[in-house]
Amino acid sequence: MRSLLSRLLPELTPVSQRERLRSAAGALLGILATGLVCRAAVGEAAPVLIAPMGASAVLLFAVPASPLAQPWSILGGNLVAALVGVTAAIWVPDSFVAASVAIGLAIALMMALRCLHPPSGAVALTAVLGGPAIRDLGYGFVLWPVAANSLLLLATALLFNNLTGRAYPHLRPAGPRTDDQAPASRLGFLASDLDAALEDFDQLLDVDRGDLEQILRRVQMRVYGRRSGQTTCAAIMSRDVIAVAPDDSLAQALHLLRRHRIKALPVTDERARVLGIVTQTDLLDKASWDRSGPRLGLGRRLRLTVERGRAPHGCAADIMSAVEPVTPDTPVAELVLRMAEAGLHHLPVVEADGRLVGIVSQTDLVPALIADAGNTALAAARPDAVPA
Repeated sequence: MRSLLSRLLPELTPVSQRERLRSAAGALLGILATGLVCRAAVGEAAPVLIAPMGASAVLLFAVPASPLAQPWSILGGNLVAALVGVTAAIWVPDSFVAASVAIGLAIALMMALRCLHPPSGAVALTAVLGGPAIRDLGYGFVLWPVAANSLLLLATALLFNNLTGRAYPHLRPAGPRTDDQAPASRLGFLASDLDAALEDFDQLLDVDRGDLEQILRRVQMRVYGRRSGQTTCAAIMSRDVIAVAPDDSLAQALHLLRRHRIKALPVTDERARVLGIVTQTDLLDKASWDRSGPRLGLGRRLRLTVERGRAPHGCAADIMSAVEPVTPDTPVAELVLRMAEAGLHHLPVVEADGRLVGIVSQTDLVPALIADAGNTALAAARPDAVPA
């Protein structure tokens, strides 16, 4: 019996206590804000908050990366379900038949319109079985409370998730504007292989396809790292690193890149802790140029002012890219995937305290990968070698 019960428990992705508290706090604030605003708008004269919003809050705050929790999912799904539910309640006399028809049609339409949102099923049921107060609203139920509740909860999720470190909505990273696949997609299996496997599986998965591909590629690189040599960053990194301070000017950053004939500058604070990285691409894309050199354009100044709440100074911190440094003991195989996913050609190397100790470039990786491949081939060719 214990074995059977253990098999019935779902295998959820492990998350930290901090993430659990974040999700719970987000749902609390989302429902509270939605209810208070709606009550202030209409008082008690009309339905203020409908029960399906509780289920929407679970998705928006606990699993914001889910395809079922994206803005179009909640808005499109809830509005479609409300329309179908009200229509079924008007045209089908028997309430249970109407509820069944509403659920079936709502699911079919949501899947066709790519806005599947599980709580929307409860919205359709509410339109049919919500009682006289809901029925009297007619198609007004679609606008109030469904559309109003959905928009307010979504606005809270957009604000709360991004302020607490969860990018929302969950967008696929922008790749190069060419017909080539992204670098990570050229490693191992093809994207078309994944699409074919998903088509064979023929079931809707509550995970973004891009996230699934990223997870599989990480697994692939871990397998490669286990079977190949164990060369680490410490063996290949450059230790004489030229860095720039966050308050240094764009002209100073350009001068350092030209003087030392390098393509990237880690941005560090007074304790040598990495804050970001300035690359040639940052200077080209995020700065405006005139005869005196690079400077911040008006558009970027306005954007930075809105994001930070203060005026930018035209310094390295205003154009630097976020970067996740690696440590000296990071395997080379892991570097390949990190660089491919982030679209970076350089990664800073830091000690446990965040202090900069080196930098690794794609040029450093090539001989290391070739050496690892050669060592693996020699090991496999030995008569006493054990197959991996």
